[in-house]
Amino acid sequence: MSMKDHKKYEAVIGLEVHVELKTRHKIFCDCEVTFGEPPNTHVCPVCLAMPGTLPVLNHEVVEFAVRAGLVTHCEISHSSRIDRKNYFYPDLAKAYQLSQADEPLCLNGYVDVSTEEGKSRIRINRIHIEEDAGKLIHTGRGSSLVDMNRGGVPLIEIVSEPDIHSADEAVAYLRKLRSLVRYTGISDGRMNEGSLRCDVNLSIRERGAEQLGTRVEMKNINSFNHVARAIESEFARQAALLEEGGKITQETRRYDEKSDQTSVMRSKEDAADYRYFPDPDLCRVEISEEEIAEIRASIPRMAEERKKEYIERFSLSDYEAERLTEDKVVADFFETAANESRYPKVLASLIMTELSPLFDDEGDAELPLAPGRLAKLADLLGDEKINSNTGKKVLRLLLEDDFDPEAYVKAEDLLQITDRQALLRIVENAITANQKAVEDYRKGKETAIKAIIGRVMKETSGRAYPLLVEEMILEKISQE
Repeated sequence: MSMKDHKKYEAVIGLEVHVELKTRHKIFCDCEVTFGEPPNTHVCPVCLAMPGTLPVLNHEVVEFAVRAGLVTHCEISHSSRIDRKNYFYPDLAKAYQLSQADEPLCLNGYVDVSTEEGKSRIRINRIHIEEDAGKLIHTGRGSSLVDMNRGGVPLIEIVSEPDIHSADEAVAYLRKLRSLVRYTGISDGRMNEGSLRCDVNLSIRERGAEQLGTRVEMKNINSFNHVARAIESEFARQAALLEEGGKITQETRRYDEKSDQTSVMRSKEDAADYRYFPDPDLCRVEISEEEIAEIRASIPRMAEERKKEYIERFSLSDYEAERLTEDKVVADFFETAANESRYPKVLASLIMTELSPLFDDEGDAELPLAPGRLAKLADLLGDEKINSNTGKKVLRLLLEDDFDPEAYVKAEDLLQITDRQALLRIVENAITANQKAVEDYRKGKETAIKAIIGRVMKETSGRAYPLLVEEMILEKISQE
């Protein structure tokens, strides 16, 4: 039984989302931020925590974090503090992480999300800046290696309130955050590269109850699909445990996508275990109202503004506009093409139905064709010069090569046949050859007519206008 169908229990979920910032340099040193480079090639005495080194805060990190705060309706703190978060782990060179505890940069924000269940508002408790740790590489021979290229890469952590109650809502919230950080240019949001990863805090309680249950945390999930599955799996585990009379333990668990199960990593630490205290080597982060205003002015047109415009200007539905504005690459592509097309709704349908497999959920959208070419194809379909099957065929070819769709369909004799007289004999022959389908249709099996339509389409190499063919077949059958 899925979470939303469960009658007795409901989930209460909060997400901690780590976003790797797309700054040129690391947060406290001049090392370049990279991905996929040879291990330990972008390191220096500062990010390796050599004795006597001192951190210097990268101003661009603060600017990017403020951008995130502004687009999530947060209050921006004019003065915030950087703290030491102490814990021991092999990939943490200093044995503490520079983060923000009691005085974060951004507070009290929200984002609005939409699911099949409707619209909801997810409150954001805080957004703070921090440094990433290194990366452990397990050899399989009982030993581990440390790559410190990632150590010191700047992050923001976006901490939600426990306002999420389903896997769908959690994924919608993550999608919205990824969209926001991409639009603002502060991160590429590539989940497959770890640029956006998520810790899930989940508890359950009986429906209607106000008191929260015992919270379990699932760490470092970097896929929309895995977040949804981890939530469903952990909800089912906790519900079954309570039904058996057991007790939920506060702990950190790991989600294994192969078994679709969660397993214990460790008992959950409290904030006191980290022994936070202000970093003595860094002064407070001060930002003026004028600087905040400058950052606000640098933020480009966001998805919500575009969505409203697409609905009004192009007569798109709320759902169509939501899908097309989710990713800035797709939105830019659609806008450019829509400005060249007479049929923006046909264009929107082509992008959403035929090109959606190119929208990589975990990485970037890739649209390897010119917007103008798709605009021409949309016009051919809108003018009914070609049918949908021909449109799909031409689009497949356009993804492999660049050419003028209009010139191509004329040269290849692919224009749609809309002349009744030209189709009459073919329709009559198809009816004669499919008398069983005619009888089935007369007995009430309406889908039987598809066999006759299919024969006509085959005889015309897919060029006949399907709606006209259906109309002519029905006329002939009724006359008989």
